[in-house]
Amino acid sequence: MGTHSARRGTRPSGSRLPMPWAEETLANYLSDTVRQVVRCEVLDPEKSRGKLYARPRIFNDLLSSQPLCFNLFGELQQDLTLATGVLADLTSGRVGRVTAIEFEYSPGRGDVRYTGDRSAFDAYVVYWTPEGGRGFAGIEVKYHENLLGGSARHRARYDEVAATMGCFREERRGDLRRQPVQQVWRDHLLAGSHRHVDGFDDGFFAFVYPRGNGHCAAAMRAYRECLSECDSFVEWTLEDVCTAIRRHTDGEWIERFVDRYLAFEKLARAGKLVGALREAPYS
Repeated sequence: MGTHSARRGTRPSGSRLPMPWAEETLANYLSDTVRQVVRCEVLDPEKSRGKLYARPRIFNDLLSSQPLCFNLFGELQQDLTLATGVLADLTSGRVGRVTAIEFEYSPGRGDVRYTGDRSAFDAYVVYWTPEGGRGFAGIEVKYHENLLGGSARHRARYDEVAATMGCFREERRGDLRRQPVQQVWRDHLLAGSHRHVDGFDDGFFAFVYPRGNGHCAAAMRAYRECLSECDSFVEWTLEDVCTAIRRHTDGEWIERFVDRYLAFEKLARAGKLVGALREAPYS
């Protein structure tokens, strides 16, 4: 068990692994394949140059969304046939053939041709459409985050990209500048500018979160109310993504994933056990 830093020092935490052991073993990751992907993507200094991986959280935090993203998409990166089946299911055939998957990807951090900030996609999927067009999916993955932090500085470039995309309701533009939807908007704008600047035939932004995360679900409802059309935006629950994966593989890794991140019934059982222990008389 690792520790969690607090104002009064550190305390043991069951959702943390000890460092440096966690980095040395990559025990936070669910299969040998995913661990090899992390070695290539995170530990390789050339591949990771300019990418914002949160250390040590990416190694030692069992519930962080960044390692979750590797655990979810790492196997798909190494099996593009599997990735194609999963993405085709999730998009009702919009994705024809997946050709690559990247992590912590931006077409240009700080580049004013895009959004001019340092936003990036947690996962990035490149594909051919069924008609032979070039497409991409920029994906943001959340787990326990509530999206209620402070808003980033607004940039005039955001409004320029929004106008070009033409999918936002003008009367709700002010809402898009504030949390809980501003980060979603910025990532959506990054996808829109990327499609326009780089000449993709298709492209969209996908927001992924667990069904039980009420904050994210509320943010998605609020965000959809700001849209006049949704061709460039989709939301997937983590449960839906896992269901699609299970349709195409019986690999042990996806069962481990569900057990780690979605078996919330464990919490109910643990709560009942704690309650019973508190009520038990001293012997």
